[in-house]
Amino acid sequence: MTRSLAFALSTLLTIPAFAADAIKAPAESDEMKAIFNGKDLTGWDGDSRLWSVKDGVIHGETTDAVKANGNTFLIWKDGRLKDFELRLSFRCSVSNNSGIQYRSKHITDGKVRNEWVVRGYQHEIRNENTLPSVSGFIYDEGGLTGGRGRTCLVGEKAEWIPDGKKGSKKVTGTLITADEYSKLFKVDKWNDVIIIAKGRHIQHYMNGRLVLDFQDAEKNALLEGILALQLHAGKPMWTEFKNIRVKHIK
Repeated sequence: MTRSLAFALSTLLTIPAFAADAIKAPAESDEMKAIFNGKDLTGWDGDSRLWSVKDGVIHGETTDAVKANGNTFLIWKDGRLKDFELRLSFRCSVSNNSGIQYRSKHITDGKVRNEWVVRGYQHEIRNENTLPSVSGFIYDEGGLTGGRGRTCLVGEKAEWIPDGKKGSKKVTGTLITADEYSKLFKVDKWNDVIIIAKGRHIQHYMNGRLVLDFQDAEKNALLEGILALQLHAGKPMWTEFKNIRVKHIK
């Protein structure tokens, strides 16, 4: 068992056994703007060996013959995210995992393994429905927010307390139980994600339900950065995204 998984499991055991009433996602505003045209990757940049558009969706895939040299990303080039609302749908293979980077940084200096290295907040994507290793938790990709790994898990309402060297997480409530999540998430099918970030407050919704509510500490928080989609290094995998739209919150 890895240290990050051990931490995740120990944290999960501290969450109350029963979730509060389900909190539904806000209605979609007519101010949402599509940032993927459904035809090609105009406005996006990534490894052309791995990313393409198939049947109207963004398709990322690694194989035994065509591998990713380290985690690699498809980067949205037409804007940056501060306070925002992001909505999209995804599906992915059972093997490996993917992610949605937001308020993140494109790393081009130092020892980088490819041209599309991104670090920062990541909304984890997995094709699994058994907590804690599921889609929706916040992962600190590349350690940019303090090397915290699995920063906030699905089901948690939590805040980061800036005590000690790294600080610590204080869980204040439960938003969804393991049983509820297993019924909410659609294995092998399209799932809908909403990410809302206002200042240091971040919320993740899965299929219309709030599954994570996190207040970051001032010294750790990323308040502005890029949006990107991940292909994970390692064994062959694929991931797909569609209906990507965003609203900048003023």
